[in-house]
Amino acid sequence: MWGLVRLLLAWLGGWGCIGYLAAPARAWAGSRKGPGPALLRTRRSWVWNQFFVIEEYAGPEPVLIGKLHSDVDRGEGRTKYLLTGEGAGTVFVIDEATGNIHVTKSLDREEKAQYVLLAQAVDRASNRPLEPPSEFIIKVQDINDNPPIFPLGPYHATVPEMSNVGTSVIQVTAHDADDPSYGNSAKLVYTVLDGLPFFSVDPQTGVVRTAIPNMDRETQEEFLVVIQAKDMGGHMGGLSGSTTVTVTLSDVNDNPPKFPQSLYQFSVVETAGPGTLVGRLQAQDPDLGDNALMAYSILDGEGSEAFSISTDAQGRDGLLTVRKPLDFESCHSYAFRVEATNTLIDPAYLRRGPFKDVASVRIAVQDAPEPPAFTQAAYHLAVPENKAPGTLVGQVSATDLDSPASPIRYSILPHSDAERCFSIEPEDGTIRTAVPLDREAHVWHNLTVLATELDSSAQASRVQVAIQTLDKNDNAPQLAEPYDTFVCDSAAPGQLIQVIRALDRDEAGNSSRVSLQGPLGPDANFTVRDNRDGSASLLLPSRPAPPRQTPYLVPIELWDWGTPALSSTATVTVSMCRCRPDGSVASCRPEAQLSPAGLSTGALLAIVTCVGTLLALVVLFVALRHQKQEALMVLEEEDVRENIITYDDEGGGEEDTEAFDISALQNPDGAALPAPGPPARRDVLPRSRAPRQPRPPGPADVAQLLALRLSEADEDPSVPPYDSVQVYGYEGRGSSCGSLSSLGSEAGTPGPTEPLDDWGPLFRTLAELYGAKEPPAP
Repeated sequence: MWGLVRLLLAWLGGWGCIGYLAAPARAWAGSRKGPGPALLRTRRSWVWNQFFVIEEYAGPEPVLIGKLHSDVDRGEGRTKYLLTGEGAGTVFVIDEATGNIHVTKSLDREEKAQYVLLAQAVDRASNRPLEPPSEFIIKVQDINDNPPIFPLGPYHATVPEMSNVGTSVIQVTAHDADDPSYGNSAKLVYTVLDGLPFFSVDPQTGVVRTAIPNMDRETQEEFLVVIQAKDMGGHMGGLSGSTTVTVTLSDVNDNPPKFPQSLYQFSVVETAGPGTLVGRLQAQDPDLGDNALMAYSILDGEGSEAFSISTDAQGRDGLLTVRKPLDFESCHSYAFRVEATNTLIDPAYLRRGPFKDVASVRIAVQDAPEPPAFTQAAYHLAVPENKAPGTLVGQVSATDLDSPASPIRYSILPHSDAERCFSIEPEDGTIRTAVPLDREAHVWHNLTVLATELDSSAQASRVQVAIQTLDKNDNAPQLAEPYDTFVCDSAAPGQLIQVIRALDRDEAGNSSRVSLQGPLGPDANFTVRDNRDGSASLLLPSRPAPPRQTPYLVPIELWDWGTPALSSTATVTVSMCRCRPDGSVASCRPEAQLSPAGLSTGALLAIVTCVGTLLALVVLFVALRHQKQEALMVLEEEDVRENIITYDDEGGGEEDTEAFDISALQNPDGAALPAPGPPARRDVLPRSRAPRQPRPPGPADVAQLLALRLSEADEDPSVPPYDSVQVYGYEGRGSSCGSLSSLGSEAGTPGPTEPLDDWGPLFRTLAELYGAKEPPAP
């Protein structure tokens, strides 16, 4: 018999559901018609539906969400209900006696949407299962508790300026954590909160588009758009979230270049060379990057030849530069037009063109001091060689462009005419030769002529003058090289012996055409045939030359065809030799004749031996002499001796007391006056001498005494004219100890006679020196 299966669902306060379940206590048996044993089938004892729990409920007590009941339970208290699975015992608890299931805390569907549990009825006493376990699910019912969010926000987008209406900018996407399958909690609608009327958004997809045409980047480059996403389909009570979209307008070439002024004026000095910057032109283009690149060109006027314009490295400004040298005297100013054009033009915006602009340019040329200008950029002059010094070569001329009447001074730079071959007239620039020129030595002379203004030496210019030396027939022809040849004694008549070539140093022409001629007549030993190309062939005549001991000397006459014609004579040496069958030389007759008359081998060996012996003796002699010189040099270095200077004057020895006046070294109080008579010195010629002045009476004054002695020495004619150093052993009378000199001591022993200890602490060191006692002798 089936048990009672009842399911009771009731709303409790509008937030939850309660499920009630009754299960049969017995299995049921089925039968089928026909023979055979009956089939038994056990059905589930539980008939179970899902339970629902509303999320975020936070009541004061656990909430009943369902009830378990089995037919086995007779209400006797013997049945115990068990609950296992996810959240059992913590989130969900069951009353073991009644089977009521309660939820104990608030649940969040976004954390866990459902719980799977296992219900079982067992005997309370033995824990024996009364029913097979049954699995059931508790789902957490969603509520609108999560606002939409933009996980990728804030957004940044770029759209070209001047885009059409409806151009897609970017798509924004919001996410709602609520259950999209239950109600409208996750149904989102997009709207623009800030950014109108420039942009719009699709309510369903979130695609942001442009809402107005011709948005200009130069007017406003960046826009901040606020997009809102609201759930519940955008109805009242829905939650919302917002994000920002920063839209930047990218640049397109929709603006042509424009000169800020219609006329530009510049000035440049006439001495400015090609490439000199004159000025800068800047056309304005509000576009960016490549859309603002410009090219400049000169349209018309005379400026296109004198000036050029180019674009700077950034491609924005036009650089106006000098194209060719300027001349203030020829043209004072230039006027022309300059055009600026965009290099990259977008065909979509041609209607906003033309993408170019034109401005006028006027350039004033300023006068500047200029150096003299030569009439030619370079001079080419010519002069014949061998002309006498002073021969006119040519003339150079220069003028002062600023003042044509100003005089010019000419000179030749020394380094360009190192040999001083030319001179120039400083006033008129006439160039003349200074020495005779030789074309064969130098064909060209390259001079540098300097022209300087007389009133301003800083203004100078140079010019190259090339002077060519013209040729004259002043060199006789000669053989190209010395010829020394041979002929076999078995050679046939008419055989070619040697080709002889001539050389003429003069310039090509009749002067360089050379003819050659040999000895004529039937008795000539050799024949010379002129080849008429500056060479001749030396042939063996029909009657061969007789053999001879010495070589033949064949005279050759050479002459040119210049005016006047010059000639010379040369000699070709021909030896008669004995040849092998292959034509190679075996021996020549001069060498064969020298062999019998020469020396024998023994004689040659004797001569060589004698020469070697003589060389050995010479080497030995040189070595011995060198060794002796080294020995003498060593003795001379070791011999240290004094230089003895001999005088004709002989002293008197120790008894000679007149050679020096010792009284000058004595105490002036004890010095005696010198006796009158001849001078005391013997090393000078005796001459009259003024008597020494007596010392003034009274206390001795050292300064006065020195002045007196100096005066005597200056006035003494017997003294040689050199300085004399005199030493005075005098000490002043201001000291209580008197003189310490031994010169005035009567005892003859140095030192004072009274004790030094009584003199005070200043003389303590001196007392120790004089008061030291020598140790007694052992």
